[in-house]
Amino acid sequence: MLTAPYASQPDRSRGRQFPEPSAPTRSEFQRDRDRIVHSTAFRRLVYKTQVFLNHEGDLFRTRLTHSLEVAQLGRSIARSLGLNEDLVEAVALAHDLGHTPFGHAGQDVLNDCMGEHGGFEHNLQSLRVVDELEERYLPYNGLNLTFETREGILKHCSRRHAEMLEAREPGGVGLRFLNGTQPSLEAQLCNLADEIAYNAHDIDDGVRSGLITLEQLEAVPLFVRFRDETLREFPQAKGRRLLFDSIRRMLSQQVYDVIDATRARIAEHLPLNANEARQCPPLVRFSPGMREASTQLKRFLFKELYRHPQVNETTARAKQVLSELFHAYVAAPQEMQSAFAERGDRHRAVADYIAGMTDRFAVREHERLTGQKLF
Repeated sequence: MLTAPYASQPDRSRGRQFPEPSAPTRSEFQRDRDRIVHSTAFRRLVYKTQVFLNHEGDLFRTRLTHSLEVAQLGRSIARSLGLNEDLVEAVALAHDLGHTPFGHAGQDVLNDCMGEHGGFEHNLQSLRVVDELEERYLPYNGLNLTFETREGILKHCSRRHAEMLEAREPGGVGLRFLNGTQPSLEAQLCNLADEIAYNAHDIDDGVRSGLITLEQLEAVPLFVRFRDETLREFPQAKGRRLLFDSIRRMLSQQVYDVIDATRARIAEHLPLNANEARQCPPLVRFSPGMREASTQLKRFLFKELYRHPQVNETTARAKQVLSELFHAYVAAPQEMQSAFAERGDRHRAVADYIAGMTDRFAVREHERLTGQKLF
């Protein structure tokens, strides 16, 4: 795989927290990807929600299908830009490992419950999963991933948590949040591929669910542009095929836009290697016009889908499930699996246990402990 000088090079990786001999047939980033795919947390993503709860339909996106879509988009863009595809894939597949059941509603509940015990951030939880919570290897906890993959997983981090990370790992993955530098270009790309993927598939899932209509999408200039393009070429197009073709064209144009805008930005700053790229302003980007169009789309989805009364109603029940679970486990830790029940940091242990649950397991546990059937 030919890469550009500013791409992350596996043979120049900053390494793993626990040194290991190299693999004879795989690069360091390929090993990271394989460890992620074989992890317990990755398998659980198939039963963790995006917008629609797991029981609401078999065809809606889950965290697993979303992660696969991000990896596909990321690799396509990385290949055109000369970035390291294996690192992009590893980060994309791992970026949601710490997400709670019930999507962002679960994160909000756990952050509230953990307010006096360090808070809860799902990006930081993804790092905890690969650094500490996975139990697959005898010499250490976690997956012992490379610095570059761990850096990409930690997409966001509060200053308070960054300072904690820096105290524990000086010069490590928390430092960039304190000194204002950037992650690798591969990590920057995953952030943008994540946005492209969820905007597109939330349109698809929103229409499939009946919560938004093609008529409502008239308010989204980016979608209308490609719907009209489809209709000019296929005047008889309608229904799901019209929707799919419009989304396909929109995705393709966003990919091309990122490639062109990023190439121009790299040509402006001319980083000579991956570390120089970290010292530049963000280089992987949309053009200004596409950034505005994407922002308009996000505003539409927030108003019409994420805050739809039906979504709000299920979100309220989901929050009740997780809040009551949290307090039940704090009061009776023996109700958790023994590995969590026996830990001394009870509140964090409860948060880790709940964050690792699938939607349906959380619902079953809530019903077992409270006798209530909310779903």
